[in-house]
Amino acid sequence: MSINRLLIISRGEIAVRTVRAARDLGITSIVAHSEADADSLAVDLADEVVCLGPAHARKSYLNHDAVLAAAAKTHADAVHPGYGFLSENAEFARKVVDAGLTWVGPDPDTIARMGDKARAIATAREAGVPVVPGSNGLVPDADAAVQVAQSIGYPVLIKAAAGGGGRGIRIAHDAGTLRTGVAEASREAEAAFGNGGVYLERFVEHARHIEVQVLGDGTDAVHFFERDCSLQRRRQKLWEEAPAVVLDDNTRSELVASAVALTKHVGYRGAGTVEYLYDPTTREFFFIEMNTRIQVEHPITEEICGVDLIAAMLAIAAGDPLPWSQEHIGHRGHAIEVRINAEDPGRGFLPSPGRVDAVTWPQGPGVRVDTMVRPGSSIPPFYDSLIGKLIVSGADRRQALARLDRALSEVDIEGPATTVEYLRELLAHPDVQAGDVHTTWLESEFSPEGARA
Repeated sequence: MSINRLLIISRGEIAVRTVRAARDLGITSIVAHSEADADSLAVDLADEVVCLGPAHARKSYLNHDAVLAAAAKTHADAVHPGYGFLSENAEFARKVVDAGLTWVGPDPDTIARMGDKARAIATAREAGVPVVPGSNGLVPDADAAVQVAQSIGYPVLIKAAAGGGGRGIRIAHDAGTLRTGVAEASREAEAAFGNGGVYLERFVEHARHIEVQVLGDGTDAVHFFERDCSLQRRRQKLWEEAPAVVLDDNTRSELVASAVALTKHVGYRGAGTVEYLYDPTTREFFFIEMNTRIQVEHPITEEICGVDLIAAMLAIAAGDPLPWSQEHIGHRGHAIEVRINAEDPGRGFLPSPGRVDAVTWPQGPGVRVDTMVRPGSSIPPFYDSLIGKLIVSGADRRQALARLDRALSEVDIEGPATTVEYLRELLAHPDVQAGDVHTTWLESEFSPEGARA
């Protein structure tokens, strides 16, 4: 089996990234775009393009029939979903496979199994992976939730079984807030994901968010070490690092081994990320979910491990076995990624779509920029506000931080408001310099000049 004509159904920087990986491999890239993205960089770089429909995602990027029709029209033999949109939609992945196309990702049953967080936690338990103490599956009502909370102790986290992006999540410190939170989280999850199921976990205060990059070929699996994604605003990642300096060698070995065990247990094919909460006080780690797609922050893993993860996804989807054994995968140095968004921190991070009149991206040793923006680009108001990802690497964290300081000072984007200055203030904070942060640190400890929550 081989991939010759690849339909790319993502947009923005990940579509650009996938076009480039396809070109390196001699695969014809076909970018499927909405009317709003007709002039995008991915469209210009692609070998071929096809329009899915109007700007609204439900009429284009999320439209199953439109995407399948585009695949048939362009004679594509494979589909790469990138991240977002349909990337973790098991129903759509099944339609792609049923149409005789290659889905560049895990099989639909795996997506369904690991995409439902309650099922994923049960699966992790089966694989012997430590999980956060909590409910054994969904809680049917508030009374049941109170009983679970009494057994695991407050505070507890109420989490939606489906979806992500920080929605359908509440923290409860007592029975009263738990009852209210279960109802609110269920309503929010039902509206956002069409699934109001929720479950409970013990809330780990001052936790670090650590994730492990894995690749599997359906039989074997390997890891590419871990990333620390603890700097988050309202559970949205802003800054990621690899490796996680908070881990000691023994804990790291146990954590990555558990991620590989889970990946093998489910017969995983493709690139995935196993996510954990880490308690620095007790040095415990707990599985929280598995993302069955490529992650936004994958470049920092590529930088420290010297691997092209998108190319690896394509090779595995084409039927190739893993080209690596674990003992041949190492890492060197340190890498950091920050997300530059078209948002105005001074106005509560309000999205700032519009034309980019001019842009200068940093260069020099240890600097990489993954972006879809160039002079004259338009930031549409219909999608996420990500302009690009600034990735720096160095021999150690100290050098990576210095290069990030240099690189951010060289970024010049004229037109929309951006988060560049916010990131510069974040970088200058002593806690960030020391790596002494946690998942709620931004809300509780960081108050930059001119930014409102």
